[in-house]
Amino acid sequence: MTGPATDDRTAPSRLPDERAVAGSRFWALPQARHWLVVGALLCAAVIALGLTVQLVPGDTSAELGVDQSLSRHHGAVLTAVAMGINMVFGPLVGLMLIGIVALYLWLVRRDLVKAVAFGLVACTGWVASEAFKLLIARQRPDPKLLFDPLAPETGSNSFPSGHVSFAVALAFALYFLARGSRWSKVAAVAGAAMALIVAWSRLYVGVHYPTDVAASFLAASAAVVLLGGLWNRFAPGIVERLPAASFLPSHRP
Repeated sequence: MTGPATDDRTAPSRLPDERAVAGSRFWALPQARHWLVVGALLCAAVIALGLTVQLVPGDTSAELGVDQSLSRHHGAVLTAVAMGINMVFGPLVGLMLIGIVALYLWLVRRDLVKAVAFGLVACTGWVASEAFKLLIARQRPDPKLLFDPLAPETGSNSFPSGHVSFAVALAFALYFLARGSRWSKVAAVAGAAMALIVAWSRLYVGVHYPTDVAASFLAASAAVVLLGGLWNRFAPGIVERLPAASFLPSHRP
């Protein structure tokens, strides 16, 4: 004798939720308590610094002296390091690096949400720097005034540095990935060192003033703070609306 038929519509599912299998539970970003105020204050600090260096007589000439001094003391090894940083932290290679890490998080770690969050955090530095560049419109150091211009650039896009802003945002993104693990302190120290080295390289190459690289730390931090608050506020609802299959690198048969 056979038992009563089971209604597939009422029987509990034996299949695990694909979204849980994919590890795509919502990944919250660290958030400042008053993130909107903190972000606004950081943005205001960048603008104030930018207007100051534009309006204070003699400031640009004094800062140019730093670039000129570094330009007179170039060495083969340091030049190779600086020019390598110039390429790696530029938009083309930088986007490739972000894409590689994001694809690893999605395809290997099966976490699309974390992959998107990482990509957004890492890219905020560039977005912030471009916005402030348009607003401040500071001219780059004149390469003709440098003893050894390594990568001559001109234009009104000196403030802040896109390379340094990207390095700072990337440091935040990598630390967010490592937080809570035994690698968190290593990621924090390495990220800070990376950002400082990139800042030095932009002065060494002679394409930015000291205040340009200093403002980059503020600009990128402002962008990360604001993104953290916006992500935690709006991303959960977006994630809930997405079908579970969209979190997997490929559909199952």
